[in-house]
Amino acid sequence: MTKLNVLVTGATGQQGGAVLRALLSKGYRVKALTRRPASDAARQLTSAGAEVVIGDLADAASVVQAAKGTDTMFLMGNSYEAGLEEETRQGIMAADAAKAAGVGHLIYSSVADADKKTGIPHFESKYLVEQHVQRLGIPYTISAPVAFMENVVAPWSLGALSQGTQAFAMPPKRALQLVALSDIGAFVAALVERRERVFGKRFDFAGDELSGEDQAKILSQAIRRPVSYREIPIAVARQQSEDAALMFEWFDRVGYDVDLAALREEFPDVGWQSFADWARKFDWSVLDRASPTT
Repeated sequence: MTKLNVLVTGATGQQGGAVLRALLSKGYRVKALTRRPASDAARQLTSAGAEVVIGDLADAASVVQAAKGTDTMFLMGNSYEAGLEEETRQGIMAADAAKAAGVGHLIYSSVADADKKTGIPHFESKYLVEQHVQRLGIPYTISAPVAFMENVVAPWSLGALSQGTQAFAMPPKRALQLVALSDIGAFVAALVERRERVFGKRFDFAGDELSGEDQAKILSQAIRRPVSYREIPIAVARQQSEDAALMFEWFDRVGYDVDLAALREEFPDVGWQSFADWARKFDWSVLDRASPTT
């Protein structure tokens, strides 16, 4: 099979970077869209084998130029960086640019259950882009991951974890579905490979489902030091972010509902790591560099 040309947006970030690495590992020709081609992150993409192209989702003409000659485009936004309204605006413009450039398959990265009226602002902002993509009249697929396993080692989590506490704004026994970033990359690569077989489809996907209490037990084994789970009161989470508080409340009240068994049967090539798999592979020396106030 001839390997396709793929344009990846957000390639210097966590999710886009995982997609780029997965595609390169399978021999695809990959363009990485970035606003800062001279940055260290962009240079690392070049070293990995990607073609770095300058562009900005806020500049439709630059996206059209970057997308020309590509067979597939992976599009993702970042509400935390751009803001909700701007994320939606940029996503719609970039989708229009994909159509104008003649891209044969647009893969839009949303979030699981964004199509179910969750009331969570950063879910709703992505769903507005989804709806626009569906109306464009071009082949598309919606890739919708659940929460990332890597949130456990996000900057806002590392300080507490380095002190032996996993802190999260959910009851200790409430299960949450999670997915590893590398599995997101592998899943998007599978969508690129399947092409016509996934046109017009939306896929919610996850790698594991377990409670915070169980996550802490697994982390204790992986890190080889005691880790306890602490529930952050939702009022404290709300002081930091109303958007995040609404998400945590929805996690507890409803939560993700991916059929893990069916997903593994349909996409066995992804590999699908459990939380324990991910924790065993992670380099926990990062905790030694973390500040208690991180």
